[in-house]
Amino acid sequence: MHDSAADLETLQREVPPLLAELEARARCDGLATIPQATARLLSLLVHCMQANRILEIGTAYGYATLWMTLALPPAGKIWTIEPDIERARIAREYFDRAGKGEQVEIINSPALDILPRFPQRNLDIVFVDADAADYEAYLAQSIPLLKLSGLVLFNGLLSRGSDSQSEHAGRFARAFLNHPDLDATLIPLGNGTGIGARIR
Repeated sequence: MHDSAADLETLQREVPPLLAELEARARCDGLATIPQATARLLSLLVHCMQANRILEIGTAYGYATLWMTLALPPAGKIWTIEPDIERARIAREYFDRAGKGEQVEIINSPALDILPRFPQRNLDIVFVDADAADYEAYLAQSIPLLKLSGLVLFNGLLSRGSDSQSEHAGRFARAFLNHPDLDATLIPLGNGTGIGARIR
């Protein structure tokens, strides 16, 4: 029997070399990145929406950020929150090498300190890949920042990590799918991607 996931991967367009390098570096350093399938979805959404105002919570080495940045229209901007200075430095290195440094602003503070006073509004996309224990707080703070029809995405809602992470992700998934301000669904992509459109 063929491995359908492996077969599908061979059909995909080749990953750009800089992204492949970044993925390998993160893996070598023991840092998890979002799955390629999830990254490709983010790129597709940025392209099809012509999204030019994106907030990311949880930069790490900037793997997901770079996928989205490479899909940005010329006037697009990403604000990405990463309190770890060393991770942010490595991410900045890759954004600059891609020639996209001016389109990405890294915010070196905890997200829950930043979000209540984040000045941007009418965002096209908010993408969250962080500690699932804080997902409910991130959602509550993110929805008012989105434009109507804007998308909020959460990575890891079918987490198979630590018991604590899985428990938080599962509880959050139910709240996310039933949120009154969203038309939301959970797709079994990567380790579970929640995607919701703001409807009010």
